[in-house]
Amino acid sequence: MTPSKRLMDIVLALLLLVLLAPVALIVAMFILLRDGGPVFYVSERMRSLDQGFDLWKFRTMDAVENDGGASGGHKSSRITSTGRILRRTRLDEVPQLWNILCGDISFVGPRPPLRQYVEQFPELYGQVLQARPGVTGLATLAYHRTEEKLLAHCKTAKENESVYVGRCIPQKARIDMIYQGDLLKVRKLLQIIRVYESLF
Repeated sequence: MTPSKRLMDIVLALLLLVLLAPVALIVAMFILLRDGGPVFYVSERMRSLDQGFDLWKFRTMDAVENDGGASGGHKSSRITSTGRILRRTRLDEVPQLWNILCGDISFVGPRPPLRQYVEQFPELYGQVLQARPGVTGLATLAYHRTEEKLLAHCKTAKENESVYVGRCIPQKARIDMIYQGDLLKVRKLLQIIRVYESLF
């Protein structure tokens, strides 16, 4: 990340924190009063192959002890009525402004993956995470609706994992590398993706 991009992230995050503070307070109170605590959902994500951080969001689902893996249809019954509104309006993402200020993520970049997927596909994410992760990126914009549709039909965690690993991860990685714009990295990533796709 260039110093100018980092400076822009800090300035914009501070500005948005000031502007959205009243909204964030209302959302937090609404969650607390309507759904109870906790207000926030904190998930470990990776900024590199070996460096994790806590990603903050407003909680949109009923809390459970073990909540691993990507969200799909098998978790849809846990989404609260408040959570559906927050997800639709993207207000659940507001706490990530703190992650931007801390330097964990940028506004634009590949979505930070869960540790389990980085450990499962180190070559793949070794390429993708050469760019600082972000709140949104090319893969999010281009593939988010497709991913939602694919995972919405999954009724079990096992089925969800199979679809996410076999279809979503390779496609998102391919798109994220387009954002990075290094032709040699893209070619290397495509070779890695072809190997992974042949396994599923």
